[in-house]
Amino acid sequence: MTLVKHNYRNLNNLFDEFFTTVPAAWSKDLNVPPVNIHESNDAFNLDLQAPGLNKEDFKISVEKGLLTISYEHKTEEESKDVKTYRKEFATRSFKRTFSVDEKINADAITAKYDAGVLKLTLPKKEEVKVQPKQIAIQ
Repeated sequence: MTLVKHNYRNLNNLFDEFFTTVPAAWSKDLNVPPVNIHESNDAFNLDLQAPGLNKEDFKISVEKGLLTISYEHKTEEESKDVKTYRKEFATRSFKRTFSVDEKINADAITAKYDAGVLKLTLPKKEEVKVQPKQIAIQ
């Protein structure tokens, strides 16, 4: 997983950048849930805030170095016996994609949905430790 480190800036640069960059929370697609990513010694932990959703409607996949988290909940078919006067519930869907590098063991990724937060654990691969080779003197 590739992470970008933040550089601390002075107030003049911060003011200039405020108007030239758009925070993710202000993006045009307001259905995209926010994500926190943390790194520990043995894994990356990704927390996606998505309260009130059904875990059965999430799809998580890893393909060609990309981790994709998507959600789609389809509304129920309307009954022909019932007349609807107002319908404000809508189909909710989103898709988030993250690059995953060779440090991640893609086969061991786990996910858990609890208290409105989808928690993914992306374990790091065991580093191949090269044993020092002894060379005999002839």
